[in-house]
Amino acid sequence: MRALELKVPPPVVALLIGAVMWFASRSEPSLELPLMVRSVGGIAIAALGGAISLAGDIQFRRARTTVNPWRPQNTSSLVTSGIYRHTRNPMYLGLLLVVVGWAVFLASAWPSLGPLAFILYIGRLQIQPEERVLSAKFGAAYATYMSRVRRWL
Repeated sequence: MRALELKVPPPVVALLIGAVMWFASRSEPSLELPLMVRSVGGIAIAALGGAISLAGDIQFRRARTTVNPWRPQNTSSLVTSGIYRHTRNPMYLGLLLVVVGWAVFLASAWPSLGPLAFILYIGRLQIQPEERVLSAKFGAAYATYMSRVRRWL
């Protein structure tokens, strides 16, 4: 049986989860946090996420390898420098932080499940298939990298 594959771009997944989080936040009272605290906290976390994603993208482009999440088989090199010394998936980690920042801004119970939904979805439908392809393509080098660097942080 063939594993499920992600057919929606990861940024769109984050946006869809964010929309569901917003609708969920409308159905219940938010935490009593001032708008300024929620805004600054949410924007700071989301901005950090954007910077982490951008760092991963830049490293891939410098290595002249694909950033297309649907074509991991087109990867031309194993990138292990820069941000990839700390996380194997900086672009997904960055999107996760954007979703976390949105949850902080919404300051409501049900939307706080959005980041978990993102982790489960991306982990199963994007990261696991990518890891299988990279393991087959780079063998021992990728296995060593996986043992040295965590998937998220």
